Amino acid sequence: MMTVVAVLIFGGALALSIFVLGSTIVPHLDRITDALYGRGQRRFEPLATLVLAERRIAVRRWAATPARASGFRPREAA
Repeated sequence: MMTVVAVLIFGGALALSIFVLGSTIVPHLDRITDALYGRGQRRFEPLATLVLAERRIAVRRWAATPARASGFRPREAA
Protein backbone atom coordinates (compact mmCIF):
# COMPACT_ATOMS: atom_id res chain seq x y z
CA MET A 1 0.00 0.00 0.00
CA MET A 2 2.79 2.41 0.86
CA THR A 3 4.49 1.58 -2.41
CA VAL A 4 1.39 2.57 -4.38
CA VAL A 5 1.09 5.84 -2.44
CA ALA A 6 4.78 6.59 -3.01
CA VAL A 7 4.47 5.87 -6.74
CA LEU A 8 1.40 8.12 -6.98
CA ILE A 9 3.06 10.98 -5.11
CA PHE A 10 6.36 10.82 -6.99
CA GLY A 11 4.60 10.14 -10.30
CA GLY A 12 2.45 13.23 -9.77
CA ALA A 13 5.50 15.30 -8.88
CA LEU A 14 7.26 14.05 -12.02
CA ALA A 15 4.24 14.85 -14.20
CA LEU A 16 3.96 18.33 -12.67
CA SER A 17 7.65 19.05 -13.20
CA ILE A 18 7.45 17.92 -16.85
CA PHE A 19 4.40 20.12 -17.38
CA VAL A 20 6.10 23.16 -15.83
CA LEU A 21 9.28 22.69 -17.85
CA GLY A 22 7.29 22.19 -21.03
CA SER A 23 5.10 25.25 -20.47
CA THR A 24 8.12 27.47 -19.88
CA ILE A 25 10.35 26.12 -22.67
CA VAL A 26 7.90 25.61 -25.55
CA PRO A 27 6.94 29.31 -26.03
CA HIS A 28 10.62 30.22 -26.42
CA LEU A 29 11.65 27.19 -28.45
CA ASP A 30 12.35 29.19 -31.62
CA ARG A 31 14.66 31.56 -29.73
CA ILE A 32 16.43 28.60 -28.09
CA THR A 33 17.01 26.82 -31.41
CA ASP A 34 18.21 30.07 -33.02
CA ALA A 35 20.75 30.49 -30.21
CA LEU A 36 21.89 26.86 -30.51
CA TYR A 37 22.41 27.12 -34.27
CA GLY A 38 24.11 30.52 -34.01
CA ARG A 39 21.48 32.46 -35.92
CA GLY A 40 20.95 36.10 -35.07
CA GLN A 41 17.91 37.28 -33.21
CA ARG A 42 14.99 38.69 -35.11
CA ARG A 43 14.54 42.44 -34.88
CA PHE A 44 11.82 43.74 -32.64
CA GLU A 45 9.78 46.21 -34.70
CA PRO A 46 6.65 47.21 -32.82
CA LEU A 47 5.96 50.20 -35.08
CA ALA A 48 5.79 48.03 -38.19
CA THR A 49 3.27 45.80 -36.43
CA LEU A 50 1.29 48.86 -35.40
CA VAL A 51 1.22 50.19 -38.97
CA LEU A 52 -0.13 46.88 -40.26
CA ALA A 53 -2.80 46.83 -37.55
CA GLU A 54 -3.85 50.38 -38.37
CA ARG A 55 -4.19 49.49 -42.06
CA ARG A 56 -6.37 46.51 -41.19
CA ILE A 57 -8.59 48.71 -39.04
CA ALA A 58 -8.88 51.31 -41.81
CA VAL A 59 -9.83 48.65 -44.36
CA ARG A 60 -12.45 47.20 -42.03
CA ARG A 61 -13.94 50.64 -41.45
CA TRP A 62 -13.99 51.33 -45.17
CA ALA A 63 -15.60 47.96 -45.88
CA ALA A 64 -18.21 48.47 -43.15
CA THR A 65 -19.58 51.74 -44.56
CA PRO A 66 -22.61 51.27 -46.79
CA ALA A 67 -22.10 52.00 -50.47
CA ARG A 68 -24.00 55.05 -51.67
CA ALA A 69 -25.71 55.27 -55.02
CA SER A 70 -23.65 57.47 -57.28
CA GLY A 71 -26.61 59.52 -58.60
CA PHE A 72 -28.34 60.15 -55.27
CA ARG A 73 -27.04 62.88 -52.95
CA PRO A 74 -29.22 64.22 -50.16
CA ARG A 75 -29.36 68.01 -50.03
CA GLU A 76 -30.01 70.34 -47.17
CA ALA A 77 -33.21 72.36 -47.05
CA ALA A 78 -32.77 75.98 -48.01
